[in-house]
Amino acid sequence: MNATIEKEIERRRTFAIISHPDAGKTTLTEKFLLYGGAINLAGSVKGKATARHAVSDWMEIEKERGISVTSSVLQFEYDDFCINILDTPGHQDFSEDTYRTLMAADSAVMVIDASKGVEAQTRKLFKVCGMRGIPIFTFINKLDRDANDTFELLDDIEKELGIETCPVNWPIGSGKSFRGVYDRERSLVITYSDTEKGTKEGISHEISTDDPDELKSVIGDQAYEKLFDEIDLLDGAAAEFDLSKVQRGELTPVFFGSALTNFGVEFFLQHFLKMTTAPLARKSDIGVIDPVEHEFSAFVFKIQANMNKAHRDRVAFMRICSGKYDAADEVRHVQGNRVMRLSQPQQIMADERKILKEAYAGDIIGVFDPGVFSIGDTICVPKENFRYEGIPTFAPEHFARVRQIDTMKRKQFIKGIEQIAQEGAIQIFQEFNTGMEEIIVGVVGVLQFDVLKYRLENEYNVEILLENLPYEHIRWIENENIDVAKIVGTSDMKKIRDLKGNPLLLFINSWSVKMVLERNEGLILSEFGKDRLTNGKNA
Repeated sequence: MNATIEKEIERRRTFAIISHPDAGKTTLTEKFLLYGGAINLAGSVKGKATARHAVSDWMEIEKERGISVTSSVLQFEYDDFCINILDTPGHQDFSEDTYRTLMAADSAVMVIDASKGVEAQTRKLFKVCGMRGIPIFTFINKLDRDANDTFELLDDIEKELGIETCPVNWPIGSGKSFRGVYDRERSLVITYSDTEKGTKEGISHEISTDDPDELKSVIGDQAYEKLFDEIDLLDGAAAEFDLSKVQRGELTPVFFGSALTNFGVEFFLQHFLKMTTAPLARKSDIGVIDPVEHEFSAFVFKIQANMNKAHRDRVAFMRICSGKYDAADEVRHVQGNRVMRLSQPQQIMADERKILKEAYAGDIIGVFDPGVFSIGDTICVPKENFRYEGIPTFAPEHFARVRQIDTMKRKQFIKGIEQIAQEGAIQIFQEFNTGMEEIIVGVVGVLQFDVLKYRLENEYNVEILLENLPYEHIRWIENENIDVAKIVGTSDMKKIRDLKGNPLLLFINSWSVKMVLERNEGLILSEFGKDRLTNGKNA
């Protein structure tokens, strides 16, 4: 590997931002872009109809509802680092998309609302991070509003998430009494000033703790006394900073600030870049692939149709895992068993695109997909033939029968529903004894139904009726050559099949699964079918 390629890979940092909805994740993302010079004015996710929308929310439904429902990829330069941010949906109904996105990240930034602490979706997302064992950095946001007790916030993280905390800075008050933060490493106070929203200009004044008179005059006698009482307590009780524990996902560095007013954001970014690592090695079926030593390889972690309304295109997002990608070179698509050139390789900044000539390990690229790629597919140089570990897909928990209102639009309906299914947001099934006339859609979260309805209407000009079904449990039949018609079921069981013809069973009650197994000796049921781990095609 030549020195230039090694240097480019070493300066890459690729991370995902996770949080419960409304914790300020998208606002924090935008402030990072502001510091990197990628944008000049930050938008607000929840603004008036005429206001700018957050650059990472590009889908129309996101702009209307003020929530992120897809993951966006954003790249910018800062202080000689090349940073790739994967902004994820905060809403729990889109946790499957978040999981796939975390597969493409080397670390995660967890944003927590200081007035709420660890919330339900934070727990779920943290578990996903734990499954990958990736480093987690915590930004406790919204200190410009009244916050919970700081020690309680840390205790909440430790108890709820089972990870040690190490505060890098410490807040002085909150809401109207918020005076700034104490930098533990340098033993000085950085005072808070409310900056104009959407700009990065703001005066941060640093005061050494060796100058008590000035410090008292700025933060007040009461805040001064409280700060040093808390620091004494903190120094005796908090975990020591240990970078190796951070990198194993056992300790999270904690930062305090306000993304909305820009306070503490650049402080966090600078420390985060020092603590996080260059692109990590990845597991494959031929062993661990080193990002620097190995030639170009990548895997597909996301597929998105119709990002560009004018072109009705479909983009496969790839995480480059090793080496350098050159747009002029041919690559091997392992699962498709073909050598090809990637079409229209581009870096995507929300809905803006830049055609690429080259990219490096750690980068995320989007390529035009004519329908050949699936989530989990491996791309490598033509002389090699290996596969990265598959990406598990979640079993759906909600089901609905879908019909199009205008029967003349059958072709658009089938095309639209199949393309959206290939993105991994929904899963399509059929009644066991019929063809595509009866389509059943399964989703992880019910909000996905709204997105499906919205996208079919707006992207494919097809109106649909959704009839909710009572089923909550799905099982794939593992037995080869089984006569499904002869399976003795329960009154709440339904036989269906996936698009590959694999038979499945739906149940309303969880106890029915056990009953069916007892009634059918030798029957093997699984929550994941054979093709469900996506190092082949998606089920």
